[in-house]
Amino acid sequence: MVDQARARRLAKRISQIVAAALEHEVKDPRLKMVTITDTRVTGDLREATLYYTVLGETVDADPDTAGAAAALASATGVLRSLVGAGTGIRHTPSLAFVPDQVPDEARRMEELLARTRESDAEVARLAAGARPAGDPDPYRTPRERAEEE
Repeated sequence: MVDQARARRLAKRISQIVAAALEHEVKDPRLKMVTITDTRVTGDLREATLYYTVLGETVDADPDTAGAAAALASATGVLRSLVGAGTGIRHTPSLAFVPDQVPDEARRMEELLARTRESDAEVARLAAGARPAGDPDPYRTPRERAEEE
């Protein structure tokens, strides 16, 4: 018997607890720029998958995703203990951290849309000075009957 509403509420609560713990309690400097983006809990409430993104120190800097993954792996036990204390459920779910692919996919889609806009602008530029290859009106008109007939 799966209660999806309960699983969603628990997922939201786990997100809040882990995000607060990463900000205030876990003192690993590699986790300074980690953001929890989504949490999914299985129907039996035994496993929780937390999706995260890592930001760079500056806008142009590349994020340290390998360091963040290692830091999250080492802090999993502490975070699970905090989740167990914060939720108060009988069985604390195991935590699995997965890098979120949504920002990368969104960036890729934006690049594809920019290329499409450029090619559309090129087609519009070429079409501006174009003339039809044949008659201006390609449709045949019915012959008019001569007055003699």
